[in-house]
Amino acid sequence: MRSTSNPAFRNLPTGSAGYGSYGPNVGFNQPQGMPGYGMPSGYGAQQAPATERSMTVDDVVIKTGASLGTALVTGVIAAIWAHTQADAQALGPVLGLMLGSMVVGLVLSLIMIFRQKPSGPMTLLYSAAEGVFLGAITGLFEFIYPGIALQAILGTAGVFVAMLVVYKTGAVKVTPKLTKWIIGATAGVAILMLANLVLGLFGVNMGLRDGGALAIIFSLVVIGVAAFNFLLDFDMADQMIRQGMPAKWAWFAAFGLMTTLVWLYLEILRLLSYLQND
Repeated sequence: MRSTSNPAFRNLPTGSAGYGSYGPNVGFNQPQGMPGYGMPSGYGAQQAPATERSMTVDDVVIKTGASLGTALVTGVIAAIWAHTQADAQALGPVLGLMLGSMVVGLVLSLIMIFRQKPSGPMTLLYSAAEGVFLGAITGLFEFIYPGIALQAILGTAGVFVAMLVVYKTGAVKVTPKLTKWIIGATAGVAILMLANLVLGLFGVNMGLRDGGALAIIFSLVVIGVAAFNFLLDFDMADQMIRQGMPAKWAWFAAFGLMTTLVWLYLEILRLLSYLQND
């Protein structure tokens, strides 16, 4: 059974179909002769009824584009404002905005993950909140390290496009073994980050986030793990398309991709700040 480290794509409504039952819709790839290489249980029960259009690649692209565009708009506005506040030495409002938008984004993501229902408005609200959060952080970083914002955006876009090409060309096959490796690596870095945070509260420095050589290596590892998570995200969206799920589920695929993009951008921004310090 295939799974994913992205919580947005886990525990979807139960069903029973696999790759062998997809209809005329096609996704990113079209592997053949792979018995038992099925999608996680959940998609069969959500096949589009005869009166409802099935999900397509265009739906995923459009919904993801709308989500990303929303995040960019709110992010640019927040970044400009945060940069202005930092220039005026007024960091309190910026920190408040960062905390508020982070909480809003977290709450919306948890609601969508546990509801397991697609929602365009909630996906766009989540994207807007994350855009504000990332924008506020970026504005502060840009004030300290001029030019870092563009570098982080280009770096994130480059990794996303590269992993999409890797997936579409089949250069790296999303097999059950690779899936388990990515999920394990994601859990590993999450545990390390949590341990670093908790120990940091007691004055213990693990060196994972202090900007030193170990921190740079750790950030590179995290970026690599986040990049490979895109392969699972693409594959899960692909399976949703193959299964003929209703078009509205493209919003859920967009939400899943956005969560990985947010994580990747934050880690690239952090790495660039380490390199700027050096």
